[in-house]
Amino acid sequence: MKIRVLVVDDEPLSRAELIHLLNHHSQIEVIGEADCGEAVFEKVFQLQPDVVFLDIEMAELSGLDVAKMLQQMKKPPYIVFATAYPNYAVEAFRYEAIDYLLKPFNEEQVQESVMRLIRNLSEKRENHPDLSSRKLAIEVEDGIVYVLPRDILYCCREERDTLIVTTDKTFQTKVSLKELEQKLKGSPFFRTHKSYLVNIEKVEQLIPWFNGAYHVALTGCHENIPVSRNYVKALREVLEL
Repeated sequence: MKIRVLVVDDEPLSRAELIHLLNHHSQIEVIGEADCGEAVFEKVFQLQPDVVFLDIEMAELSGLDVAKMLQQMKKPPYIVFATAYPNYAVEAFRYEAIDYLLKPFNEEQVQESVMRLIRNLSEKRENHPDLSSRKLAIEVEDGIVYVLPRDILYCCREERDTLIVTTDKTFQTKVSLKELEQKLKGSPFFRTHKSYLVNIEKVEQLIPWFNGAYHVALTGCHENIPVSRNYVKALREVLEL
């Protein structure tokens, strides 16, 4: 099990030291870093970390302010505060922090924090299994193909067929979009239009269009997907904007 980590600290040396210590652990994958609180939300949305290691004393937006906002998300990442100030500990745990690391960091305290994260994430994943790791069976003209839901960018209706567009292939099936939507229930898919079903985890940008409609840009996709006015509000809520 790899734990995806985002490290946030406005001090470059402290940030580099923490990343260095975290990289000693094979269970940890540091997927990004940020040098201010304002950058956290875009990083969290783009990278989907399991955990944010968060400094408290930062200019403009403090780590506590960031934690408070992150807790309003539907699926907030775990938070580990990493700071030079012990006096924030009581307030920090109001935001359900997993741990509170004090600078200067050392291998022992980082290891204890990693072990605590592993325990918490293991329990969470046992109670909420990831359905996107199970393959979707798709009936095509010459048989049945099996696709991981997480590899699907979007599905769309085209005349009498449905196209399933993945990161490297497009499959054509007679299965209706409504039926596909039911099969993908529990995976992060959202109806943006009567003819489109989109993998929310692939969304990079919401682009204003005409008459209150939008388009979405997807990672690894060369064309933008329409979002009709009827679905915009719900989509924004799902994207936690």
